[in-house]
Amino acid sequence: MKIQLIRNATLWIEYGGQHFLVDPMFSEAGANPPVMNSPNPRNNPLVPLPLSAGQLADPDAVLVTHLHPDHWDKAAEDTIMKSAPIYCQPGDEEVFRAAGFVSVQAIHTEHTHQGVKIYRTGGQHGTGEIGRMMGQVSGYVLQAEGEPVLYLAGDTVWCKEVQEALARYNPDAVVVNAGGARFLSGDPIIMDEKDVAQVCRQLPDALVITVHMEAINHCLVTREDLRRHLAGSSLSDRVRIPADGEWTEHF
Repeated sequence: MKIQLIRNATLWIEYGGQHFLVDPMFSEAGANPPVMNSPNPRNNPLVPLPLSAGQLADPDAVLVTHLHPDHWDKAAEDTIMKSAPIYCQPGDEEVFRAAGFVSVQAIHTEHTHQGVKIYRTGGQHGTGEIGRMMGQVSGYVLQAEGEPVLYLAGDTVWCKEVQEALARYNPDAVVVNAGGARFLSGDPIIMDEKDVAQVCRQLPDALVITVHMEAINHCLVTREDLRRHLAGSSLSDRVRIPADGEWTEHF
């Protein structure tokens, strides 16, 4: 298994002989307005892609956790081959079909793609009324013969759905969206430093990989913030904090 962080939550994963593209956001730096009602009002994305979007245009499959524009944008829609299989959460299928993609599959519980088992998991994209307004989100677990079990938690805070997924699948590696995104009021809507530490403590033998940082204006937890927190909690050796474009290899 090899995972390349492209930018934000966009990943390129080599797993089970397949190339998976996760949550593609291909917009050029500064092309989109800031997330409203949040600190740091800068245009998004904050940083450029570390490589050409065209290099990511023809994956074996695309996994989309939800349709917020920092996980699926018009630039990705226009770039990715229309023949690429798209896997998404129930209710999002028609968006991809309307865009001309010809192989779209909503995963209700599980699906097998070329020998790779894909299980959909739940999450909570924030707490209280803000969490309800953010809508349904999903994560995915990948399993294949000869590969570590990989859990992509998606846009979620630490919650019972994440705890249940960790307990049920006992993943060897967990990718968490850890930028602590938030609005001017309310709690974070994705994991922050404390949530990352909770994942580490529940699954002490797993490798934790943190993404969704320093690319969108309302993500306030920086890589350096996370490093400091983990060092203070003696968890630094458990967590990889990749830079954009960096690869992480497991086993």
